[in-house]
Amino acid sequence: MLKQWWPSPAKLNLFLHINGRYANGYHQLQSVFQLLDFGDELAFEIDNSGKIALCTPIEGVEHDDNLIVKAARLLQQHIKVQHANRDLSALGCKIYLKKRLPMGGGIGGGSSNAATTLVVLNKLWHGGLNPNELANLGLQLGADVPIFVMGDTAFAEGVGEKLQPFTVVPATYLVVFPDCHVSTQAVFTHVDLPRNTAKISANDYQFDNTHNDCQELVCELYPNVAKTLHWLLEYAPSRMTGTGSCVFAVFKDAAQATKVQKLLPEGSISFIAAGLSRSPLHQLLDAQPD
Repeated sequence: MLKQWWPSPAKLNLFLHINGRYANGYHQLQSVFQLLDFGDELAFEIDNSGKIALCTPIEGVEHDDNLIVKAARLLQQHIKVQHANRDLSALGCKIYLKKRLPMGGGIGGGSSNAATTLVVLNKLWHGGLNPNELANLGLQLGADVPIFVMGDTAFAEGVGEKLQPFTVVPATYLVVFPDCHVSTQAVFTHVDLPRNTAKISANDYQFDNTHNDCQELVCELYPNVAKTLHWLLEYAPSRMTGTGSCVFAVFKDAAQATKVQKLLPEGSISFIAAGLSRSPLHQLLDAQPD
């Protein structure tokens, strides 16, 4: 029987402003989360084992530490609590992953995997949770999970969980992975990280009048990021996404992006993707009958 593969798309932070810190230590942010038409894929086989099994493990990541497994177990327990009248003792599934997105790149791979797991298993397990409930669950797994659960390119505030759907000028992005892994925790706890950028209104957003507050620090700490970004800036407006390490260049169409991609140094890891207003996961779900 052929598996149903579900998209787990990448995202870009088109900008990242740090406006301050909350009392709990978390940073107060503003960003635009741009969803892309490129990413990983997940498949789910529902069974009566009561167990969650990721059948395609990721090298270097323990099974129980994977956000996919954590998301499935979190939803499993939540459904059991919410539906005490149902016999869910045997609720289980096998999960398969086609991994395309580099880890540690700031493009949301793990968070997107967790979100796809929550959204699809909620459907297959007949969990009945609405998007806001799923997003609140996802926030327990990471600040970037809600954007993928909600499924719309969005202007984000708070720690990234306050989202409003947002329209971005259509563009094609060349995303390059500088082959280094940036620690988000190390960046956000660094003494030199700017934390006082003034807030902007969503209506005032333009790529040219925004920036990434993490970019200068990461470029100092990771020379490969600085080198890749400097190279891309020769060809198009470019920026680091999130806390890195991926950097991206903005083009009007795929032909221009492909031309520059072919000029990248040999061995470079990159992909070209179009920006979407609606996640490919949610486009697929929207097209299916309830």
